[in-house]
Amino acid sequence: MDYAARRAAFMQRIGEGVAVIPGACERLRNGDSEYPFRQDSDFLYLTGFNEPDAVLVLAPAAARDRTVIFLRDRDPAKEVWNGARLGVERAPFTLGLDAAYSIERLEDVLPDCLVGSGRLYYALGKDFAFDRRVLAAVEAAQDRGGRLRAFPQELVDPGTVLHEMRLHKDADEVAVMRRAAQITALGHSEAMRVTVPGMHEFELQAHIEFAYRRAGAQDVAYTSIVAGGDNATTLHYNTNRMRLDDGCLVLVDSGCELDGYASDVTRTWPVNRRFTPEQRAVYEVVLLAQRAGIETVKPGRGCRDFHEACVRVITEGLIDLGLLSGSVDENIETNAYRAYYMHGSGHWLGLDVHDAGRYRDDAGQYRALEPGMVTTVEPGIYIGRDATVPQDFRSIGIRIEDDILVTAHGNENLTADIPKTVDEIEAIVGAGACV
Repeated sequence: MDYAARRAAFMQRIGEGVAVIPGACERLRNGDSEYPFRQDSDFLYLTGFNEPDAVLVLAPAAARDRTVIFLRDRDPAKEVWNGARLGVERAPFTLGLDAAYSIERLEDVLPDCLVGSGRLYYALGKDFAFDRRVLAAVEAAQDRGGRLRAFPQELVDPGTVLHEMRLHKDADEVAVMRRAAQITALGHSEAMRVTVPGMHEFELQAHIEFAYRRAGAQDVAYTSIVAGGDNATTLHYNTNRMRLDDGCLVLVDSGCELDGYASDVTRTWPVNRRFTPEQRAVYEVVLLAQRAGIETVKPGRGCRDFHEACVRVITEGLIDLGLLSGSVDENIETNAYRAYYMHGSGHWLGLDVHDAGRYRDDAGQYRALEPGMVTTVEPGIYIGRDATVPQDFRSIGIRIEDDILVTAHGNENLTADIPKTVDEIEAIVGAGACV
């Protein structure tokens, strides 16, 4: 990744402003144990630096030291316990920055970084404690600059610039996301192969996440959803403790994280390898809807168009299955389909699983898709156990999700290698199980 080029592009866009981009901090889980550290995505995008308690300051109009980082000092005693730190002395050369200071000097040095600029790019409201430190630095900058030099009087969220940059992936980012998709494919395929009636949801979770780690992924991009039977009708179910019974479906929504970039995939399959006629009928509707949605992902089409394509196919299918009555247009207009399909059909994907970037333009219209954007396409149908439908249709939750890169002439399905058709699924499920 060319982090210097990213910083240069960002600084060109903010002109004479100054940006303060804090990294993430370690968070206590319980006792003296922390949650696994995950760097702030904006900070990671601009630095590639993966230590906690760091702050990046970018001042394009500064006479010198236009790129500055505050970070932890070296500490041999603590490094024995928690590993090596980059440290202040090595940071400028290693990270390609002009200057580095100890994070302990933030209150002293940051005001000087702000003097001379009337506009501060900082995301107020994410961390109230750090907000107070930044606002104190603004006040100190006013005192140090006096009447003759500017100090920040305008506050702008850096995401207005930075998140538009993140929305368009460059070649290096696409390469990482392709590899993340390949690793995710290994995990889903492994989970399908080992599935047998009587195992538990957490066992499938263990198989899929082990496959990720074995292939080089550092983590999961989000908490894996492994939902058997009626659990699949709860959209974000992730308790993952129930037994997978013969005759039920299991919905697996899981993706690996590689070098900070997310993959996000959902597949649904029968625990005993064979779809019932009702399960298969619903599954085929969802698959047809997803294909229609993916076909609509191309440059110039609105980012909402693929959702509308999915909705229309699902509504037609629900009518054909006898789960809805009336015309397709009536059911769409009245939102009747939402009894069985209640979420959107996709979201941006990148450093965050629900990635940065606006969906609407300044006029409030859904924006057009452009090359380099990555979106999921993920229609579904969810029929609870209490639904007023024939018994054989109840407790069916099906979602099919892939990661789609917008290209110059259409799209590329990054996760196309994961089994998805009925025949592919029935051929692989249980094929590698120990009997």
